Parts: sequence; C-alpha cells; structure tokens
Amino acid sequence: MTPEQVLQEFEAAGALLKGHFVLSSGLHSDTFLQKALVFQNAETTAKLCRALAEKVRAAVAEEITAIVSPAVGGIVPGYEMGRQMGLPAMYVERENKQFILRRGFRLEPGQKVLMVEDIVTTGLSSRECLEAIRVHGGVPVAASCVIDRSGGAADVGVPLISLAALKLPTWPADRLPPHLQGTPAVKPGSRGLV
Repeated sequence: MTPEQVLQEFEAAGALLKGHFVLSSGLHSDTFLQKALVFQNAETTAKLCRALAEKVRAAVAEEITAIVSPAVGGIVPGYEMGRQMGLPAMYVERENKQFILRRGFRLEPGQKVLMVEDIVTTGLSSRECLEAIRVHGGVPVAASCVIDRSGGAADVGVPLISLAALKLPTWPADRLPPHLQGTPAVKPGSRGLV
C-alpha cells in the first residue's frame, strides 16, 4: 500500500481535515488526521493493518511475541495488528501521568514486543510507551504506526516502521504562520484527557 493510497483511505473516511489544530504534541497544524473516522470501519482498519503487518514482517528479523500500544489512539490499530500477526495485543494507560500496563496485562521478562501507534508526530507518546514496555520487562524490537507525520524525522529509539511517512508541517504556538494567526484552534487529540 502506497502513502497515497493510505491518504486516500483517510480522505474517503472524511478524516483528512483542514483548519487550525493543536496536536497532542502541543504543536499547531493546518492538517489533522482524524483516525477515529478511519478506525470505525473494520474493513478499512484491517486493510491498513494488514499492509503495516507485512511491512513489519519484512523489516524485523526478531520474533515478535506481543503487541503493546498507547491508549487511547493506539488501541484499535494495536488490536488489529495483533489479529493480523496472530499475537496478543495489550495497551498502556496513563496513571499519575505515566504509561503503565493495567487490566491484568503483563509481559514476561525479555518478551519481544512491537509497539503499535496510530499516528506519530514528534514521537513523544511512542517513547513513553516504549519506556513502559521496558519497565514492565519487555524488550521493544521495533515501533510501528499507520502514519508518521514527521516524514521520518521522529526518533523513538527503536526502528519506526510506518505505512505512510508524510511531512505535514507543524508549528509551535509562538511561531504560527500567517494563515493560522488569529484563527481559533481546535484540540481534537486525547492527550490530557486521562
């Protein structure tokens, strides 16, 4: 699946939005990828994650034995990646501002883990999730995401495999481009909700 085909899936779902957005990273953008509108369709989610699973299998030589994703955005693609790869899928949640495994999820010491994200911008949530995997005894062998909106610039500390790497511009609040200055910003992400 090409990056153009991935974007076509987002467009078809009405999930490629234009406006003024504050991303979970705190950066501002004039483009938002509302992946929830894509992931509500099981067939589309399966198609995207099947293609991502193929890329992961081709890129990672080590045997992966579990999937771990960050809540909230990574739960659906993490589950579907687990289904596509025949692996258990778990997720970390924030407790006292730290990601932890809850709900009886556990990793065996040294267990080889693939971290699955929805969309990566700066890689902050991915790095936090990878650290939680390590704290719980797992060994992250790679990270994956449906869309890397950093265009490959995000460093998460392990190989990051994306279905589509796009360079979508972002700006700090104090350096907005003229077309966003003075326009109200919408914060559609989940960071800070829990």
